[in-house]
Amino acid sequence: MFPNVNPKQLEKAMKKLGVKQEDIEASEVLIKTKDKDLVIRNPNVVKVNMMGQETFQITGDIEEQEKELFNEEDVKTVMEQTNCSKEEAIEALEKEKDLAAAILSLNQ
Repeated sequence: MFPNVNPKQLEKAMKKLGVKQEDIEASEVLIKTKDKDLVIRNPNVVKVNMMGQETFQITGDIEEQEKELFNEEDVKTVMEQTNCSKEEAIEALEKEKDLAAAILSLNQ
């Protein structure tokens, strides 16, 4: 964390300041945002409690994944509700970006 600083001394100093650290063994960390998911593989996770405020420090290999706008269950629902083909259901979902709107567009 700090170059040329003894980790034991740093831990002791932080304890005096009321900062508590706890290593958390994690195999993967997932952060979901509106547009994408951030997957952190091989993470090093540290929970830090400073004056009652808890924060997490996470380092690792970050991979961004775009969110799917719809899944197979959505396609199946559109097909059942509109009696359309799988290709038509997918096309409507891609165009409308919403399950209900896709169904309505195919029922018109």
